[in-house]
Amino acid sequence: MTTPSLATSATAEGLGAFIDASPSPFHVCATVAAELESAGFQRLFEDQDWSSEQDMAFEGLSDDAGRRFYVIRGGSIIAWDLGDGEDFRIIGGHTDSPNLRVKQNPDRESAGLATVALEPYGGAWLNSWLDRDLGLSGRLAYRADSGVSSVLVNITEPILRVPQLAIHLSEDRKGVTLNPQRHVDAIWGVESSVPLLQWVAEYAGIDPEAVLGWELMTHDVTPSRVIGANDELLSAPRLDNQGTCYAGMHALLDGEPTLHTRVLALFDHEEVGSGSERGAASDFLATTLERIVLSQGGSRAGFLQSMAASVCVSGDMAHATHPNYPERHEPTHRIEINGGPVLKVNQNLRYASDAVGEAVFALACDSAGVPMQRYIHRADLPCGSTIGPITATRTGLLTIDVGAPQLAMHSARELMGAADVSMYSAALQAFLSG
Repeated sequence: MTTPSLATSATAEGLGAFIDASPSPFHVCATVAAELESAGFQRLFEDQDWSSEQDMAFEGLSDDAGRRFYVIRGGSIIAWDLGDGEDFRIIGGHTDSPNLRVKQNPDRESAGLATVALEPYGGAWLNSWLDRDLGLSGRLAYRADSGVSSVLVNITEPILRVPQLAIHLSEDRKGVTLNPQRHVDAIWGVESSVPLLQWVAEYAGIDPEAVLGWELMTHDVTPSRVIGANDELLSAPRLDNQGTCYAGMHALLDGEPTLHTRVLALFDHEEVGSGSERGAASDFLATTLERIVLSQGGSRAGFLQSMAASVCVSGDMAHATHPNYPERHEPTHRIEINGGPVLKVNQNLRYASDAVGEAVFALACDSAGVPMQRYIHRADLPCGSTIGPITATRTGLLTIDVGAPQLAMHSARELMGAADVSMYSAALQAFLSG
């Protein structure tokens, strides 16, 4: 296996710990923010005057400490390290993963069992969620003295389970086709007790009567593990796309300041099309970049010039060639586990990469001392997409789609190579350095 020549602190064990601490997009932001603050990044808020806030940050601080900031909008986060030049180098990714989410009126009872009504989010591979011990995470919005406040919830105890139908009860002993309306509700008790939201509110230390809204989702409570005879694999939930969140975070933290303003932009809601106030199709990235320019004394024209000179890597995970289903892959584009970062190209623009972008990422991999693989999807199968085409359309940025190879994408538990974690992060770090 290749070891990157560029120093990186990203490891498979570190990614596993990151994932275990981040069961929801909101927790991803909290985990990333904690790492950023330990490295001297300071949080800004969108309703602040960033010029004055950054001026205050510079006072009495080292050159590096007064140049690093981040902002959070719901389950999305953007962080940046100011450069002395006028362009941006951006790593984009997404914080959300397919799962089962709690409906608005979740309490049900059937066959003498208390159940919780769940709804698939994104392209969840439903059969993988059966017969797993599930916890709950997300956030509660509640009435407070100052108006509406919110609190993160992370229930790591196994309180829910969606049981499979016994093979003896299927019509042909080949299983059943899961109906997302009828077959994914979770059992959480033998008898009805307190309502689910009351139980969750009390767990979070909130008065249940004060709860006004919630975004709650299930997660597999089995910890992430490095596995295999030679510890060459990482088994974990949400590798898509927390693998990029973690690798991109370390690329930003491990790299040295450059002329480029180095940016990490992680968005919620990619798995459902990015069409929200905090998704990649929103104004979050564009307005943040413009405010960075304006806060440094630049102009609108200067911002547009900066965008024309800037580059974005859209990081998402990539399909490794499955050993049991090789016929599902393009035969001349085998993607290997522990084979290095993946450049993704699609002629119908499901990925944003073009020839110039391909060259930029190839140079980054060469600089990092890691191999680069090239992925295309079979022409007779529908190809998924990423934030890449959305970002390119929304901002006009030269955008490149890349990733790290994995198996079992969109399953409740996924698999990737342990060595790919450091190689992926090193390539992203080299890209940021330009």
